Amino acid sequence: MTITQLEYVVAVATYKSFVAAAEKCFVTQPTLSMQIQKLEDELGIKLFDRNKHPIAITEIGESIVSQARTALAECEKIYELILGQQNELEGSFRLAVIPTVAPYIIPALLESYGNNNPDVQLQVKEMETNQIIIALRNNEIDAALLSTPLEEPGLKEYPIFFEPFVGYFSKQDSALKKKMISPSDIDLGQIWLLNEGHCMRNQIINLCSDQVKKIQSERKFRYESSNVETLRKMVDKNGGVTVLPELSTFEFSEDQQDYVRYFEDPEPVREIGLVTNDHFVKMKLLQSLIDEIATLVPEKMRAQKKNRKVLRIQSAKL
Repeated sequence: MTITQLEYVVAVATYKSFVAAAEKCFVTQPTLSMQIQKLEDELGIKLFDRNKHPIAITEIGESIVSQARTALAECEKIYELILGQQNELEGSFRLAVIPTVAPYIIPALLESYGNNNPDVQLQVKEMETNQIIIALRNNEIDAALLSTPLEEPGLKEYPIFFEPFVGYFSKQDSALKKKMISPSDIDLGQIWLLNEGHCMRNQIINLCSDQVKKIQSERKFRYESSNVETLRKMVDKNGGVTVLPELSTFEFSEDQQDYVRYFEDPEPVREIGLVTNDHFVKMKLLQSLIDEIATLVPEKMRAQKKNRKVLRIQSAKL
């Protein structure tokens, strides 16, 4: 049994294809297949059912794959120990980010982190929460920046900041007469929401009412977006209201800021943090990202004030 064989096994289990696994491992498909066959012969078991499409993992294979992931993670710790002793940051880091956070953090992060850590290759992609959970379990990414807590077994969470939600109203909305609003000021029949699959959509529904889906279904005209900026434009052009994360308002014009209202205490917030799987070992790189991201948000978001009342809005399970 070799480390290379375990890497091939995990790759096939992840991509459910010998061809795709070989491409990801940068070897030919016959070479990968031969090495897995040698391992199966050595163990006296079948790890994969090759007659199914996509390829299925056998019952005993599930246990072997899980242990292989653990073994590979432990091997990687050796390199992390060496880098830690050298006090250097280098290597690659695969980061996923949810779409409602990415536009307000990633551009500045890539600039500042790249300048401060030139030997780290940071690979970033946008993914929705349910996709991120699968990718973390399959070790396809190292970490993800998203709304927490997830409370998913096998995943570790590292909270970084707490972002308030704000209301954004059309200019004729009576709620603009108030300096501060409450969830009851959100007209559920006129609210613009993100598409299904976005954790922020679930958070807004949890904040406003469990009746919002029913009320929305009765509207003559509905539009659900995958983009926070589009929600703002829908309010500007078509009236109504939406709820936005505060970071999305920082580049608003003065006129647009006039249509923003903050919530009364307890202020609704979402927790944003980095999440890894239990096998994650690149702790020094992770801490450097946590530190860098924290510098990109206002100080008030980085820690809960002692006397600050907040309503922590958790995402519903997807």
